[in-house]
Amino acid sequence: MLETNSHSGRLPRKRFYRARAHSNPLSDSHFPIPIRPSDVDYAQHFPSFFPSTAAAATATAPKIRFADIGCGFGGLLVKLSTMFPTTLMIGMELRDKVTEYVKERILALRASNPGQYENISVVRTNSMKYLPNYFEKGQLSKMFFLFPDPHFKEKNHRRRVISRHLLDEYAYALELGGVIYTITDVEELGEWMRSCMEEHPLFEAVPEEEVDEDPVAALLCSATEEGQKVARNGGETYRAVYRRVMQSE
Repeated sequence: MLETNSHSGRLPRKRFYRARAHSNPLSDSHFPIPIRPSDVDYAQHFPSFFPSTAAAATATAPKIRFADIGCGFGGLLVKLSTMFPTTLMIGMELRDKVTEYVKERILALRASNPGQYENISVVRTNSMKYLPNYFEKGQLSKMFFLFPDPHFKEKNHRRRVISRHLLDEYAYALELGGVIYTITDVEELGEWMRSCMEEHPLFEAVPEEEVDEDPVAALLCSATEEGQKVARNGGETYRAVYRRVMQSE
């Protein structure tokens, strides 16, 4: 969680926070986990929205609405923050050093831009295991899965963050009309993610013309370090955007 103490405003350097590119999401890690969504301490994450812990518990308090799953170095959160300044959003990252970098980055941005970037935060967690511990039913309006680990070997496909059984949890956390955004530079993974969502009864594809007009979709490739690397190398990307719907009778 983000601390509320003063910060110099100097952005952290990524080279001091480098970690392995990928982590095994099925392994056990040691970090605090809320028992239920109401246990998430919003005042620690968003102090300007919640001046006290008691305020965070009120029924009228705002809730996190966007979740960036495997947020990496936080580029998407930073871009979205100024686009949706009153919307609370959180990055969920498994790697400890990368999570620490994002924390420091957000604190530095807040210090150097008073009144801005107060609506974004990051938590170190394993979203494949603990997503329901953070979000109530229908709480989220947007979820992002940008350049996830492809886990190429067939025996490791169960580690993929988009899968048929995990989509049940994502559907639970998303409101009706809520959107899942995915992108990858691995064609086989792109086909996998699309097929998983096509086969799920609670998701339908957002029409391409609608996606093309969505300013959020335009950030999928440009906002992240991975996307920028793909663009520099002239690589292709495979985008899939799906909407949460009612199950048909």
